[in-house]
Amino acid sequence: MPRWKALPDELDPQVKEFTTQLRRLVDRSGLSVAALSDRTGYSRTSWERYLGGRLLAPKGAIVALAEVTGTDPVHLTTMWELAERAWSRSEQRHDMTMEAIRISQARAALGEFGAPPAATAAPAGGKAPRRAGSAVATPGIAGPAGVSPTIPPQPTAPDANRREGTGSRGPAAPPPPAAPGGGRRRLTMFLAGVVGVAVVVAAVFFLTGNDGGGKKNQGNGASATPSTSVSSDLPAGVKCAGAGCTGKDAEAMGCSGDLVTTAKTVTVGATTLEVRYSRTCGAAWGRITGAARGDAVRVTAGTTTERGDITAVGDTIAYTPMVAVKDAAEAKACATLASGQTGCTT
Repeated sequence: MPRWKALPDELDPQVKEFTTQLRRLVDRSGLSVAALSDRTGYSRTSWERYLGGRLLAPKGAIVALAEVTGTDPVHLTTMWELAERAWSRSEQRHDMTMEAIRISQARAALGEFGAPPAATAAPAGGKAPRRAGSAVATPGIAGPAGVSPTIPPQPTAPDANRREGTGSRGPAAPPPPAAPGGGRRRLTMFLAGVVGVAVVVAAVFFLTGNDGGGKKNQGNGASATPSTSVSSDLPAGVKCAGAGCTGKDAEAMGCSGDLVTTAKTVTVGATTLEVRYSRTCGAAWGRITGAARGDAVRVTAGTTTERGDITAVGDTIAYTPMVAVKDAAEAKACATLASGQTGCTT
């Protein structure tokens, strides 16, 4: 039985080639996914996603993989940069497709809401409107041969109901009132036009106002969650800063790798507890290593607390989502082990 499952067919060719290369490096090293997790500091679940093509590995994970496999990091990061651009383009196309689907659904809903009545009652003493595909004339406009326009009786001279141009010298008939459903049809067309203009404006803003440097890795299985406004001053690949990072995954938002440092550390039993801090993102998170199933970690900054734990057998690392901080000293991490031991950083 092959070690790896086939990569998704919809995966971009550039990303597929990069992921295949990662698999070759892991196979050549002889490391299991669990061992790879221990040596690189990235969780087993994350590596399973990276190697399965469900998530693009962050640059920090690629540098760590190069170190543990003895690979030149320059060539590997070059391939990562190409894959990262392809991943971003794929995400943008996916977003535009989903936007078009939502607009189409909105237009359909508006059309259904503003549809005219299915049938119009016949005027007293008149004939019922023709159905089953027969032509229906619009009042005041000459219709096909054999179809007379429907004009309501007018309290005027005997020739008043005769159309202009028939040879009669009588006065021309006044314009008839608009059809009952005309107002609703015009309203529907107006709303559809407004929606169309909004789509064009949004598309122009998306293609010209976005720096194109970010990617939404969690959207696979992340599709991609709502987009976060990112300052143009942030490095490429970093997708949040400050309060925008609270509650989000550090790897997925590009805040780990080369951008992270260990601000505080303490030993709880056989487990190492850390406060991880990214100055670029203005955020911190808690991490435990050398842990076991049932161990948990939490990080607190002010009134905000985020939690993480280990639920799978074999995992030894767990980390919390991020909390926004102005300085690493604001964050405090605590660990609660399955054995009952607890401990916190200062």
